[in-house]
Parts: sequence; structure tokens; C-alpha cells
Amino acid sequence: MKYFTSAILLLITASIAVNVNAIVTGTYFDRIVFVIFENTGYTQAAADPYFQNLTSRSNGLLLSNYFAVAHPSQPNYIATIFGSTAGITDDNNHNVAGNNVVDLLEAKGVSWKAYMENYPGSCFTGATAPSGSHLYARKHDPFISMNDIRTNSARCANIVPGTQLDTDINNNAVPQYVYYVPNQNNDGHDTNVTFASNWFKNWLEPKLTNPAFTTNTLIFFTFDEDDGSQNNHVFAGLLGTPVVPPSNHIDATTYNHYSFLATVEKNWNLGNLGRSDVGATTFTQYLVHP
Repeated sequence: MKYFTSAILLLITASIAVNVNAIVTGTYFDRIVFVIFENTGYTQAAADPYFQNLTSRSNGLLLSNYFAVAHPSQPNYIATIFGSTAGITDDNNHNVAGNNVVDLLEAKGVSWKAYMENYPGSCFTGATAPSGSHLYARKHDPFISMNDIRTNSARCANIVPGTQLDTDINNNAVPQYVYYVPNQNNDGHDTNVTFASNWFKNWLEPKLTNPAFTTNTLIFFTFDEDDGSQNNHVFAGLLGTPVVPPSNHIDATTYNHYSFLATVEKNWNLGNLGRSDVGATTFTQYLVHP
């Protein structure tokens, strides 16, 4: 009986391990890494050498007609996971009721985490970190505004500090949906696009050599909104093994933040949220599953 019980426990443990590490195969990619920067018009970002370099690589693509959907910052972040701005027109704390991308991901067994640089953890709901640091800003963290995430301890535990990503890479435990928000220096909010691109280079390049991060991974990077001078036209790019670009490395199709959400939905056949994600153009034209 002792040995039988031990065998059962081993089987249960193995089953749990498989479930934790299970990969839900996508149509175009098995993992998406989303990185968002701040308050920069298309022309300024497109002139930056590193952003230029990324989209001109053999597996890089420039989305040259990508648009934010609102001003100021917060409604754009909300839009990326909620399918609308939820009527938000400012950067104050807001609690949002209704389904969101996490409901769709979890229903299909797709793992996810929201990585927020300088986030205090423990489902912190303040506007800025309790230390008085401005580096983490709730207005850039749409997940904490979702009622069914903030009030659910298991889900809220998936909002983590940015440093957790390197730990997850080292443990071969990177989720399939990665939403990464740099702090307000690294995203260019309190600095500029040159500072942001230098940070991105130092952050991204070491990760591109690690299969735990790159295997069947699509990296999507963009800006939340423009600087108010370019009709919310912002820079956006794709990078990764699923990208098979045209010769000029440019996709001139018109996209917006709802396109990101719709692309995630289409890739894993998640359905939709019934908002502006319905009918949004997906940026799958130059994607092929490796």
C-alpha cells in the first residue's frame, strides 16, 4: 500500500509539472512578448537607430501605419487587454468591470504574466510605489484595473516585478503571453526615445540568445501614444522566428492597439471580448509558425 501510494503521488506530481509547462500551440506563434514605450511620435521613434535595426533584421518587420487609440496614456493600456478604453479619459485610478484578455487566455489554457518594472508586488493598487518612487505607475498597468484580476488572488499573483522575467527565463518557465512594461525612465516617459532604445537594447539582446525566450516567440514592441503632434501615429515593430517579412520589411496596413488584442485572439482561437477587438485587423500577414 505504501508503494502504491507513493506511485500515485509521483503520477500526480508529474501531471502537475506537465500542466504547468504545457504549451498551447498557436496558429502563428507559441509565445508573444509585448513591450510598450511612452509618448513618442512615429517619426521620432522611426529615426532611432536601434528601432530601425530591429525592424530591418531578417526576422523583423515595421508596422508603418500603427496608431494608438486615445489620449492620455491609461486608456491605451486598457484598450490592449479590454478591447475598449472603458470610457477612461484620464490617468486616475480606475476599476474596470467586464471580461478581458485574461479570461480568454485562461479558458484555453494559455499561460500569462504581466511584468511591471518596479512594481511593489502583493497586488499593490496604489498610483505609485509606497516608497514614493514614481518609476512604477498604475496608469501603465491595465491588469490591476481589471476587477476580475485585482480581486482574484491567483490572478493578481501573475502581476509581477519586471525582474521576474529573467528568473522565469532561467527556469524555462516563461509564460506564453508576456506583457512587459518598463518603468517610467526606461519607457521614455520621463526621459526620451534615445534613453528608451538604449535600455531596450541592453534588455533585449541577451535574451535573444536564449531559446527559453525565443523559441516560436513573436516580440511586438510599440508606444502607448504619440506626443500629440502626429494624429496618434506611433512606431510598432515585430521580431522573431514567426516573422517572414517582405523584401522592404514594411507592412503598411493600418493597425491600432485593438489589432494586438485581435492578433492574440486569432493566434490561439480565443474568441473575442465583443468590443473593438471584433473586426480589428490582425497583423498576421507576414507571420508563419516556425
